[in-house]
Amino acid sequence: MEKKFTTENFDAEVLKADKPVLVDFYADWCGPCKMMAPVVDQLAGELADIAVIGKLNVDENEEIATRYGVMSIPTLILFKGGEVVSKKVGVQSKDALEQLIRKA
Repeated sequence: MEKKFTTENFDAEVLKADKPVLVDFYADWCGPCKMMAPVVDQLAGELADIAVIGKLNVDENEEIATRYGVMSIPTLILFKGGEVVSKKVGVQSKDALEQLIRKA
């Protein structure tokens, strides 16, 4: 199951994680975000041993979205060692995201 990231836990759960972290920046009202939700959930289950995968609600955590320049959603950002290694905007295929995570 994917994690839920918030302003309160972001630094500890994402920036200080010991493996790559994929963050899905989304909002409840966003149609394309709803299309991404099952993909993100599947990846969270399948890749739990090599990566942390979760979601961050941009409406509830505007500060984090602003910090990473999230203008459109869904935006998926891959972090490794506290740094952004990849940023994808819009709906992505499961295969593309899986390859991105495995390369990190």
